[in-house]
Amino acid sequence: MGTTSLKVIFHDFPGGAEGFELMTRFCYNNGTTEITPSNLVLVYGIADFMEMDGDILLQAQNTLDGISSWTWSELLVALKQCQDLLSPSNSSLILQIVMDCIIGKLSCPFFPTPYDTTSSENVSSFQFSSGSRSSCNLKSNCSMKTWWFEDLMFLNTKSIEMVIRSLISKEIEQSTVFKFLLRYHQSKCFGAKPEEKYKITEVVIGLLSLLDRSSLSFKGLFNIYQAALNMKVGKKYKNKLEIMIGSQLDQATIDYLLVPSPRGKKYVYDVNLILRLGKSFLLQEGGHLSQKSHFTKVAKLMDLYLAEVAPDFHLKPSKFAALVMMLPASVRESHDRLYEAIAVYFKCHTGLCEQEKLTLCCALNYKKLSAGPLKQASRTKFPSRRAVGAFKKQRSKLRSVLQEVYYIRTKDKKEEIESVLLDAESLDLPTEAQKLGADLQRMHSKALELGKVFGTMQIQVTSVIKSRLPFRATNTQYLPKLFP
Repeated sequence: MGTTSLKVIFHDFPGGAEGFELMTRFCYNNGTTEITPSNLVLVYGIADFMEMDGDILLQAQNTLDGISSWTWSELLVALKQCQDLLSPSNSSLILQIVMDCIIGKLSCPFFPTPYDTTSSENVSSFQFSSGSRSSCNLKSNCSMKTWWFEDLMFLNTKSIEMVIRSLISKEIEQSTVFKFLLRYHQSKCFGAKPEEKYKITEVVIGLLSLLDRSSLSFKGLFNIYQAALNMKVGKKYKNKLEIMIGSQLDQATIDYLLVPSPRGKKYVYDVNLILRLGKSFLLQEGGHLSQKSHFTKVAKLMDLYLAEVAPDFHLKPSKFAALVMMLPASVRESHDRLYEAIAVYFKCHTGLCEQEKLTLCCALNYKKLSAGPLKQASRTKFPSRRAVGAFKKQRSKLRSVLQEVYYIRTKDKKEEIESVLLDAESLDLPTEAQKLGADLQRMHSKALELGKVFGTMQIQVTSVIKSRLPFRATNTQYLPKLFP
């Protein structure tokens, strides 16, 4: 009878040949082996894979108990191994312990930078196979706040969420966290597959939304936004970004706002995007002028933007009016630039009716115009101050009528009436006001007619009752009961 050899094949053994060698050393060395920070995670992975317990886990726990004395490089090795070697079910505890220690060191103001040449701790440069850092010298002149950025570029999307939430909870300066996320997005998307870029971008946007608005920068957010548009990320994440960008609109320059219109649209620039950003800015500022300097900057920015879009023949009057009226009139110290943009729009859109011109001019405060524009307006077909004033009064009356028709009385319904009024203001106001007035007059006449009919019915019922009173006194059991 011939002998047969027995072959055992381990698929996906943790650490490959290195891990298998570590296990055999433990098994053939009476259950003891040297467990260090560099192989601790590997030991946990092997124990989980081989369903081992007892001595090996006790030795591993003893090593883990001394994690507070590990060097920065040893912590990074352990963190990367948690990602690469441990199964999701077995990684949560040790991953959290390693990550807590790393975040603790980052949050400690007295933690010596491993790449500082003046540090007393002699720590060798730790490099990953990805080659994200070429040498320790790269870090010698690095900022004390950002020296750790490149060290954490290996994190996957699951780990980066844990790190960012931990950084926020430890009150790490959020402007530093913001810069790290921008660097992480740039690094991870470089050379990645489209589906990987999509996932990374969504995760980064979600994490950016956790940060305080004061820690954000318009430029950084807008770069992420452009990348998100190219990847066609979901509307949910695009809206999150637009809200954040809008809150920083006072930091913007005109170059950033000149975004081409979406494919299939005839107008030159994406006006709808600017309107959404403006709405987010107003919501962030609380709808009042508490930060006057912010409003002043945005007003100057919008005047520049209006000058750029005014010559666009395809820009509808309603869209241009929305841009003109986006900000309160009081935030502009001078209305000269606003007047110039409206004048250019009139010149390039000769088919505008008087109603459309008056609507645009409602945003102008003639008292804030200098002598030059005032003189120019009087010489052209620009609507006069008196005509605009009368139009504003008429529009105010229309607002009152709409409020009465829709019975708007509480703050809860304020947004509803505002949307109705905006729609109404885009209509032919004189005609609509006349129609509403006529409708109200007809309703009043109907009410009067109904009142007369009701009065007549009361008289008739009273006379019927009086005529039946004698009969009712003697034969009450046969009378129909008219009233309860």
